[in-house]
Amino acid sequence: MELPLALKLVYTGFLAVLVPVYWKAYGPGNFLWLCDVAVLGTGVALWLESPLLASMMLLATLPELGWNLDLFTRLLTGRHPIGMTAYMFDRTLPRHVRALSSFHIVLPVLLAWLVARWGYDPRAWPAQSVLTWGLLLASYALTRPADNINYAFGPGAKPQTRLSPRVYLLLVMAIIPLGYWPAHALLRWLVRPP
Repeated sequence: MELPLALKLVYTGFLAVLVPVYWKAYGPGNFLWLCDVAVLGTGVALWLESPLLASMMLLATLPELGWNLDLFTRLLTGRHPIGMTAYMFDRTLPRHVRALSSFHIVLPVLLAWLVARWGYDPRAWPAQSVLTWGLLLASYALTRPADNINYAFGPGAKPQTRLSPRVYLLLVMAIIPLGYWPAHALLRWLVRPP
């Protein structure tokens, strides 16, 4: 079941725009976000036609559901229930930079389609868990607490102060993979293996 070349080329073209724009707007640390790794990993999955990578990236996009809820609730009601998309309404950010973040809407749909087409690889949960641990450790070690990449320093926009930063990081490293588990179990039940 080969993918259309046009899909691969369009997606690669999108990445060719997104990467330099995000690099300039946010800096290299921004590419440690799970969602940004997922958008890049999806490009690799498309070219390799890899069920494992597509399955991993689908698990990584679970927070996109919250992102979409936050965005569409803000558009309909004027309020952010979560606050994940406040930057989308920040007029100090150029409009084209904010528009590129619309990948959060399309990416889970694309990945769900790829997994439905190729099958769900059950190795995705442990592999994505290890990747997530690496990204959390890198976020903690290489970025500023004020940036709070992957919420490695706190559950919201600001670092938390109740727990030791390392204890908090270990909790996040345990919780995120556990959060992947229900989707992993559901996908194993619903979707045939590759």
